Amino acid sequence: MTSAGNAFPKSKHLLRHADFQRVYQAGRRQFTGNMTVFFLRRVPATQESVTGSSLRVGFTVGKVLGGSVERNRIKRRMRDAVRTSWPLVEAPVDVVFHPRKSVVELPFAQLASEVARALQLAIQRAREAQETQSVTKADRK
Repeated sequence: MTSAGNAFPKSKHLLRHADFQRVYQAGRRQFTGNMTVFFLRRVPATQESVTGSSLRVGFTVGKVLGGSVERNRIKRRMRDAVRTSWPLVEAPVDVVFHPRKSVVELPFAQLASEVARALQLAIQRAREAQETQSVTKADRK
């Protein structure tokens, strides 16, 4: 079990269906060996809330990956991998992990490494996408 100090708090989770849909429709995706990572930089609100500038993570594990026991095991492993490899840099980015069946058999160290690499890549690419958009907006003026 994880201790309370290392917990993965609800404020860092993507919970609402609308948030997942926004990431899927307006975001970008990156394929890794064992999962697909969808990410989208959030537009800063007028008031910065607690989650306004922090990374939020969600998981989608479909029925095609197995029964509820297997799907819940995949989600637990993914959450723990995210918790252990949380990036030091905070960014207003929403990330959705869509694992493949191979995640069940993957050694945890390899899973954590792949998740860490995916999180860093998502933050970097979301930042690049926003810089590109701000340059394009500046050109229009």
